[in-house]
Amino acid sequence: MKTTRIITGLMLIAGMTFFYTSCKKESTPAAKPDTATAQNNFMAEAAFDNASQWSDQAMAGHTLKSTLTDTVFMGTCVLATLDLTTLPYNLVIDFGQTDCQCNDNQYRRGKIIVHFNGSYWAAGTVITYTFENYFINGNEIKGIKIVTNKGRNTANHLWWETVVSGSMIKANNGGTFTWNSTRQHEWTEGESTQFQWWDDVYLITGNAHGTNTDGKAYSINITSPLKKKLNCEWIASGVLEIQLQDQPLITLDYGNGDCDNDAVATYNGQAYTIQL
Repeated sequence: MKTTRIITGLMLIAGMTFFYTSCKKESTPAAKPDTATAQNNFMAEAAFDNASQWSDQAMAGHTLKSTLTDTVFMGTCVLATLDLTTLPYNLVIDFGQTDCQCNDNQYRRGKIIVHFNGSYWAAGTVITYTFENYFINGNEIKGIKIVTNKGRNTANHLWWETVVSGSMIKANNGGTFTWNSTRQHEWTEGESTQFQWWDDVYLITGNAHGTNTDGKAYSINITSPLKKKLNCEWIASGVLEIQLQDQPLITLDYGNGDCDNDAVATYNGQAYTIQL
C-alpha cells in the first residue's frame, strides 16, 4: 500500500516540466520544485511500510519460522524471533550488526521490534513497531509506527489506522528528514479469501507532513481515496495534493481505476498527462 514511488515520480516530472516551461518563457524564470524532498519522502515511507510487510505473517497466523529464508524481502542473514508467552507478544527481526544484503538488494543492519496484542484481523489489535540501531543503505531509521485494527465501518469493511512519527538520518552527513503520517486503510475486497493477498483491494485516506533536510516544511493530503489493488503495482484511482514550502501546490489524479502508470498532474495552473 505504498504511494511514495508514485509521488517521487510526480515530483521528478514536475521538476522537469517546470524547468522546460521556464526555458520557453525566458522573461519569467522560476526555480525548480524540490525533488529531493519527494525522494526522501519515498525512502522514509518505504522503510516504515517494509517493517509491516515483514511482520505480517506473524500477525496473521501467530506462527513464524526461526529464520526467514523464504520471504520476498529477507535474505538468509536475517533472524526472526517470536515470543508468544506473554502479552503483548513480541517479534524481533534482527539483521545483525553489519550490513545484511536482503532479497530486495537493500543493505540493512540493526533490529525491527514489534509488539502486538492479538491477530492482525481482530478488532482492537494494536501493533507497535520500533527500531534499534536500524539502518537501510547507511540511512538510520528512527521513530515509532502504530497500527490499530478499528474493526468494521458502516460499510461492514475492516479498516486500520496507521500513525507514524519518524525520521531518517541520511548517510554521509546528509542531514535529517522527518516524516509523520496518519493513514486509514479500508479493506474493500478480498476478505472471503483471507490468505490470498493478490485479490485484496484497499482504499487509503489520510495525510503526511514533516521537514526536509534543509528544514523546510512539506505536506501530502489525500483528497479522494486512493484505490490500491494488491495485484497491481500502481494506484488505480484517487487524488492527492503535495505542498512544498515556497512552491506551488501539485494535484495528482490517478484516473478511473485501470491498472496503469498514467496520471494527470496539475501544477501551476497547467495539467500534464504523465507516466509514473
